[in-house]
Amino acid sequence: MFSEPVQSRAEAKVETRARVLAAADRSFRARGFAGTTVRGIAADAGVSVGTVMGVGDKDALLIAIVDEWIAAVHAERATGESLPPLGRDEAIVRLVGTVEPFVTYFNADGDLSREYAAVLARGKHRSRTFGDLGDELQADFERILRAAGHADPGAAGRTLYFVYIGLLFATSGGALAREAAAERLVEAIIQILGEGVPR
Repeated sequence: MFSEPVQSRAEAKVETRARVLAAADRSFRARGFAGTTVRGIAADAGVSVGTVMGVGDKDALLIAIVDEWIAAVHAERATGESLPPLGRDEAIVRLVGTVEPFVTYFNADGDLSREYAAVLARGKHRSRTFGDLGDELQADFERILRAAGHADPGAAGRTLYFVYIGLLFATSGGALAREAAAERLVEAIIQILGEGVPR
């Protein structure tokens, strides 16, 4: 009796949040982060400014958009399955392929990637990228490294995760060209795999 309206309110809140995030994403990509206003997001989403702020300020909205996109990529992957034994070259291809959607996403809009990095550096908002989503990516790395016969796939997966994050930030900040970052990632993978993994 009482659960029906509560459930409807909860569903409405989820739907409103999704509309606000979609409107913010469209505005960030069309107008840039600096050119986007909370008022403009509210108008596009068909909600009040207060409703937008209930979801978050511009910084929080950007983090939520990226986090939800990353979470969707992870959700599409079959992460629980074990892999057959992998040679070094196949492990390299799989490890690079694991991060390829994220690299493509961040490279698609350099200005927005820089804003995302700046928001994270300000430290006011927490990103799932460094929480449960980071754990999922490390687990993906670990699974591949285990199949490649690495002696300590957990430590190797964590190491590769931090190399990858560092390269993303260096690329978004303009300190490293995308092509150079891709080469550095492969170099790091080769070092992490070491000579003990057969080709």
